[in-house]
Amino acid sequence: MKKTKYPLSWAKKDFSIKIFCSIPNIATGILIRAAKANFVIDPGDGILRDLNKELTVEQIKSISDVFVTHGHHDHVGGVWSLLTYLRVMNKKTPLTIYYPKGCIEIEHIYNAFIKVYQDSLPYTIRLKEIDGNSKFSSKNVYIRPFNVIHKEILNDGRGKRQVPALGYNFTFNKIKICYGGDTAYCDSLVKSAKGADLAIIEAGHGDEESDDMHMSFKEAKKIGETAKEYFLVHVPE
Repeated sequence: MKKTKYPLSWAKKDFSIKIFCSIPNIATGILIRAAKANFVIDPGDGILRDLNKELTVEQIKSISDVFVTHGHHDHVGGVWSLLTYLRVMNKKTPLTIYYPKGCIEIEHIYNAFIKVYQDSLPYTIRLKEIDGNSKFSSKNVYIRPFNVIHKEILNDGRGKRQVPALGYNFTFNKIKICYGGDTAYCDSLVKSAKGADLAIIEAGHGDEESDDMHMSFKEAKKIGETAKEYFLVHVPE
């Protein structure tokens, strides 16, 4: 198993993606660009630093959509700082945050943020709760989320529970990027990745055996190879 070196970049015509990092229990941060549109996926800790290295202030202010796969800290740890930065830099256009139905982490971050800044917020934040049956578009990008299997260990150290979790398909000018997020092996990911121009697949268990939380390197590679190109991410350091 090879260690993933970040950032990872991919582009086809005027559709591109940059994965700043995807490190288990630390942080994830992804930028998608479609023509002049800028989307953020899974804004973990450090997303603001990474965006400032990649985009101008005006381009960051133009970010219209944030897509969250699930509420674990390594995927949402940078939401507050991003929202605050957009406030300080006087963003005027709306920001829409898409998140899995039942993902209370995003709702609590939003509620706390509004409580603090509701009287001095220059832009509108729109929360959009979605599931695997949702289909929508933004900035000429067609988005189709899909349900995935991702569990977490309970406080007793023995039991597990399924967390609200999604993967996303992004299609622009007939070019498709499939991002699975954190997931165990599941049919919805297999179907979504097949034939994609780029598939981004997690291998959170590395060389270890897979379970209902993450995939092994072998499983992830098998799915990735069904796409035209693929990246393996969320590989243990």
